Amino acid sequence: MMFLQDILKNVKLKFKCFGAQNPEISSLILDSREANIGTMFFAVKGTSIDGHQFISSVIEKGASAIVCSDLPSELNPNIAYILVEDVQQSLGYLAANFYQNPSSKLKLVGITGTNGKTTVTSILYQLFTSMGFQCGLISTVEYIIGKETFTSTHTTPNPIKINALMAEMVNKGCTYCFMEVSSHSVVQGRINGLIFEGGAFTNLSHDHLDYHKTFDNYIKAKKGFFDCLPFGSFALTNKDDKNGKVMLQNTEAAKYTYALSSVADFTTKIIESDFEGLLLKIDDLEVWFQLVGKFNAYNLLCVYGVAFLLGIEKETIVTELSKQNRVNGRFEVLRSNSGLVAIVDYAHTPDALLNVLETINHIRTKNEQLITVVGCGGNRDQEKRPEMGKIAAQMSNKTIFTSDNPRNELAEDIISQMEKGVNPSDYKKVLKIADRKEAIKTACMMSKKGDIILVAGKGHETYQEINGIKSPFDDRVILKQIFKEIE
Repeated sequence: MMFLQDILKNVKLKFKCFGAQNPEISSLILDSREANIGTMFFAVKGTSIDGHQFISSVIEKGASAIVCSDLPSELNPNIAYILVEDVQQSLGYLAANFYQNPSSKLKLVGITGTNGKTTVTSILYQLFTSMGFQCGLISTVEYIIGKETFTSTHTTPNPIKINALMAEMVNKGCTYCFMEVSSHSVVQGRINGLIFEGGAFTNLSHDHLDYHKTFDNYIKAKKGFFDCLPFGSFALTNKDDKNGKVMLQNTEAAKYTYALSSVADFTTKIIESDFEGLLLKIDDLEVWFQLVGKFNAYNLLCVYGVAFLLGIEKETIVTELSKQNRVNGRFEVLRSNSGLVAIVDYAHTPDALLNVLETINHIRTKNEQLITVVGCGGNRDQEKRPEMGKIAAQMSNKTIFTSDNPRNELAEDIISQMEKGVNPSDYKKVLKIADRKEAIKTACMMSKKGDIILVAGKGHETYQEINGIKSPFDDRVILKQIFKEIE
């Protein structure tokens, strides 16, 4: 419970208060169905629903305060109305105050970029936990408070959820929190009010243009995270990415870089690479890691840089990093008793798919087939579909286009868009099977001992969404079932 004036205290927002001046607030809500006695309701104007239309109903249920950008025609004198320019942008600041600014009591590190966010944040969590620190994690795969795990709903959840999670982290004695920062979260103000110890940038490639509309807007969204980092924090960027330097242009944070191909503050060299892991040379120390591929060399170097900037000694970092396991659904290798090798990966962007296929082709002997099973998500960026189709067909011996999470689109329509990107010389290598389970089974049936099957797009996900219904579906479980059937 907190009084309204305490929630509004020191908030850098243009606002006016009407009605009741200082009611007691019991909770913050975005969903009008959750209204109860003492709640503060944020009337966000969404793309399809305007929260303002629910103001009267939440008041009837006992709400004490309304944050809005348009005042109702009739004001209830017993209700506090906080008029702001943008309700969505105000939410983070007010949520941080309501939960007593938990991010200021943690060493909060945000990781942004198109690919690698989940791997970097997850390994940072594992690394610092293995060193004896109590840590929190907010990622695409899961939310973790100490050792307690919760199902993730968004890459970066809404500000109420973020601050509630961090408040619980503080209560449980956590000192660090590692968090994925999506481009959506920056634009929508979900990270407003958070105090970061530092941030890191992995890479930038084609994604989310259904939301951002242009690649320039996408770049600005990522850069917006670094623009908000305070003086005294650190900003670490991938110097090998052409957009890496852009991220640092206006930040007040101390600037650092990492790279495999450029002179940078943190560098590494790949000594060996196979399906079991990587041998890297970091600061004259040769260390074996369980992660696979050049893209993971970047991820590991990013983790190394963040850990060093957080004050951990170099030898301790590499020693503990070498013990860390792979992240679920990220280049996860499964083997059948008959000798098939299957790789499950979350790759759902052209660049991520290219990285995974380049890694496989670099490691494989070329005496075996590489069969790729891949789809694209529905109701998402359509521009990347032909590019993903082109990459998959070009870099595999055989490719099966299938469904991913078609959502409210027809899987067949998505597959047709993927097919448009395929080079004519690669048409003969492509099959189209809309049923994902059948596509995976076909890939297994087409394979022989030593062949490699890449199942891309869903990774850690344990469901498939079709027409608004989520049904259980885990690529790893499906593969294990099929291995048993065909052996």
